[in-house]
Amino acid sequence: FNYCQFVCAMNCYIEFQFVQVTLFASEIYKYNLSADFKDKIDNIILECFDKNDKFVNVMKESFECFINQRQNKPAELIAKYVDSKLRAGNKEATEEELEKLLDKILVIFRFIHGKDVFEAFYKKDLAKRLLVGKSASVDAEKSMLSKLKQECGSAFTSKLEGMFKDMELSKDTSLAFRQSLQCVNDSIDLTVNILTQGYWPAYPVVEVHLPSEMLRYQEIFKKFYLGKHSGRKLQWQPTLGHCVLKAEFNNLTVRKEIQVSLLQTLCLLLFNEGDEYSFSDIKAATGIDEMELKRTLQSLACGKARVIYKIPKGKDVNDSDSFHFADDFKHKLYRIRINQIQMKETQEENTSTTERVFQDRQYQVDAAVVRIMKTRKTLSHNLLISELFNQLKFPVKSADLKKRIESLIEREYMERDKDNANTYHYVA
Repeated sequence: FNYCQFVCAMNCYIEFQFVQVTLFASEIYKYNLSADFKDKIDNIILECFDKNDKFVNVMKESFECFINQRQNKPAELIAKYVDSKLRAGNKEATEEELEKLLDKILVIFRFIHGKDVFEAFYKKDLAKRLLVGKSASVDAEKSMLSKLKQECGSAFTSKLEGMFKDMELSKDTSLAFRQSLQCVNDSIDLTVNILTQGYWPAYPVVEVHLPSEMLRYQEIFKKFYLGKHSGRKLQWQPTLGHCVLKAEFNNLTVRKEIQVSLLQTLCLLLFNEGDEYSFSDIKAATGIDEMELKRTLQSLACGKARVIYKIPKGKDVNDSDSFHFADDFKHKLYRIRINQIQMKETQEENTSTTERVFQDRQYQVDAAVVRIMKTRKTLSHNLLISELFNQLKFPVKSADLKKRIESLIEREYMERDKDNANTYHYVA
């Protein structure tokens, strides 16, 4: 039989089947279906064609072609799919089933271009899981990290490993801090996560008005930490903090523990001093941004566990609303978790993450050009472009490379030959 005809037919079949997956599956879960489809094709090639090299190659080319039709989107969606499986609350699979699922997803991961886009979104989601304690299993997290390291090398996972190291060191630091405070009889139990800025996603610096007791503890911890690590700088991130509050309801007869974010805490602590506050009063007292404050109050007054009441009633918080303490609050649980209402990830946030990746790529291109020119000293434009395509591990266009070369010429890292504009010389 004619191998070429079979190979062509196989290619058409693979692409047609993926179109069906694209049409009928949701954005994130289509890549799980793609992994199942990959298993099916592997089995056909093994059983029917004795794993013939031509069929194996056309399968790889076909998968790589259709998966990357949307450039960086597959990398983002695969990262989100992995997040949905590693997040606490995922009861769809046992540990063994989860391990097999991660292996299948890694098969699809191998085909995607722009793995740095995957790394950026994966890091952002991993940070949320670690800081909020929403990781389903530390073993599963480290297993996924090990798979990525084996697939892409240690440079790819170094920052992700640094995040885990930060969390482990923070536990030791918090334990040592508590031991140093054993002689102090205080009602606050402070745990601090020390995050190395280079490892974690960039978080905006937010200024809020903390109670004097919290500020005092911040200063005590700062003195303790800098006493052990001189030369370092601490920058507090209120939006990442969370607290467990002891609360009393029904004329102090019912006691509960409420697990909330730091921003929710700042709002609730106001009701120790009074029973009712307007929106503007809370905003002035806490210093929380208006949109963030509206989401925070909405979670406390409009959710399932309403520890404060909103006047007038309604699902949305307005500037004219007022709030008072729900003394008649009842709940069957002793410890109640009130989740902060999360703003859905906007297109702007996704674009911002992608833009940071592109910025990092520019630095990598610049470094590669300088490295090549430093070694070769003199090189033609076409040879330099060819070398760059061989060295860079992400998709890039010739026009973009040309822009980076022009930028390096302007910054005097290299220069054009006086007689031949298509030849470059390295400037030592």
